[in-house]
Amino acid sequence: MTTRPPIAMLAELTHRCPLSCPYCSNPLELTRKESELDTATWCSVFTQAADLGVLQLHLSGGEPASRRDLTELVAAAHDAGLYTNLITSGIGLSEKRLAELDGAGLDHVQLSLQGTNAQMADMIGGYRGGFDRKMKVAEWIGAIGFPLTLNAVLHRRNLHQLPRAIEMAVEMGARRIEVATVQFHGWAMKNRGAMMPTRAQAAEADGIVAEARKRLKGRLVIDYVPADYHSDYPKRCMGGWGSTGLNVNPEGRVLPCHAAETIPHLQFDNVKERPLHDIWYHGSAFEAYRGTDWMQEPCRSCERKTVDFGGCRCQAMAITGDPAATDPVCIKSPERDALRGMTDEFAGDEDAPLTYRVLS
Repeated sequence: MTTRPPIAMLAELTHRCPLSCPYCSNPLELTRKESELDTATWCSVFTQAADLGVLQLHLSGGEPASRRDLTELVAAAHDAGLYTNLITSGIGLSEKRLAELDGAGLDHVQLSLQGTNAQMADMIGGYRGGFDRKMKVAEWIGAIGFPLTLNAVLHRRNLHQLPRAIEMAVEMGARRIEVATVQFHGWAMKNRGAMMPTRAQAAEADGIVAEARKRLKGRLVIDYVPADYHSDYPKRCMGGWGSTGLNVNPEGRVLPCHAAETIPHLQFDNVKERPLHDIWYHGSAFEAYRGTDWMQEPCRSCERKTVDFGGCRCQAMAITGDPAATDPVCIKSPERDALRGMTDEFAGDEDAPLTYRVLS
């Protein structure tokens, strides 16, 4: 298999965040401020990424606005020729700071939505007043003219708010909404019992998205991540392992996907010790599941092996203990029946408490 340059890079600038969302996909062991890459190193990484062929840079966290040097980092990425997308809760951004980011060359903002009203959003985010602040930030984003994507993470507690979330995206003038049913990694895995949608909720969401796509065609793009555990086939995770994108975590470790550190045998290179180009093309973590040669049956002989590449390696690890196994979401997986039993068990746990994300 010929390895092509990556299209996109996710730069996890920090794990610090004012919110404590129980579905956060960050690892349970969060990186502290003193271990984060410094400004100069991040700027070098952005230049290396552009030289490697990366086109899109997603600035994420935690909350990237927790970095005081965010404007400087955006300017460096812009100067490197990267299209910059700020993935933010909005908390920590002021009208003045947004104007500075605009001046530095920020191209796009993705604003998270924990709920469509203060009661839901503040309960899920664990931050009193967060929803009202977020709505003010949305106004500033619109006034400046940033292209906007609204990111609505949905789960059993708030899936009934999906129609209103789509309405809000239209009202905010967003070009796109990402309807993202919770994916069970990091803190979300710790909260499966509280956040697993029911099958009825998953089916209803499918219908709502299909109807809205027809009704709003040409006005709003709707990206949809369905309820993974209730699907017949797995998603093509990261477009295929080590094929289209890479992540750099706050300490500088380079990952094939956001949750790759949950696979214990993988060794991850650090940008402080090895050039990004070498890591992408020759890093052992990227080579581990790149292409199809690593596949077991039934994936190895399946006609879908270059469609979904066996699904999510981290999900296979989480459920089966074997990252090379067929993603249990797949109807062809030997673990499929066990997964269905698990989803029914968790979806029936209506009163499970939430465990909030903490940076201890």
